[in-house]
Amino acid sequence: MNILLTNDDGISSEGLQKLAGVLRSRGKHRVFVIAPDADRSGVSHGITILKDPVKLSPAGEDSWSCSGTPADCVIVGLMGALPVKADLVLSGINRGANSGTDLIYSGTAAAARQASLAGVPAVAFSLQAWEGYYWDMAASWAAEHLDEFFGLWRKDCFINVNIPNSPGGPNGIVPAWPAVKDYGDELSVMDAPDGKRYCFLIPGEEKAVHGAGSDCEVLSRNFASVSAINNFPVLQGEGK
Repeated sequence: MNILLTNDDGISSEGLQKLAGVLRSRGKHRVFVIAPDADRSGVSHGITILKDPVKLSPAGEDSWSCSGTPADCVIVGLMGALPVKADLVLSGINRGANSGTDLIYSGTAAAARQASLAGVPAVAFSLQAWEGYYWDMAASWAAEHLDEFFGLWRKDCFINVNIPNSPGGPNGIVPAWPAVKDYGDELSVMDAPDGKRYCFLIPGEEKAVHGAGSDCEVLSRNFASVSAINNFPVLQGEGK
């Protein structure tokens, strides 16, 4: 397969580079990378190219950094910036889990969503950690299960995978639904001498409102959570 790899942590992110390296070393696929030139975490599905051009700069073998967002990377990659058509888009491996409500804000998830909107199978990978990352484990595990995740894809959805940060890898794979998160953030406001008001977001203690079978609960048991995320959720009773 021809694979387009992107993320929201930036072209130099270890998670992206490790995954690209593992996939290339196995020789089964041709891997292209188009990823943001800097960290774009939390930009959700923002698109730059609607108003301004984006710039691609060479960044190694079949790799380019992009001045736009993760969604921009996928748009240009699927609409002619690559010499071949991508059969699969992989986004990640993200620093930190993209579970539950995170999916609304995540640029990593948005890149996978953009691909699926274009009718291309897409998988978003995230590693549940903020320090002490087991990148080699995560990259090898993702590559080993790639065909399985590819087979789960269907039209109008993308596959979201969260990997627990365990040196021995996940205990297994469990289908899961996204939990609802309460981030507990607070706002600090400062009136400055220049007459402007500066607002700072202070991260709070994150709490997940979930039950058995949610992605957060699955991760807590050292299993990888796998969710098919619909692009167009239907109202209850609709679309039957």
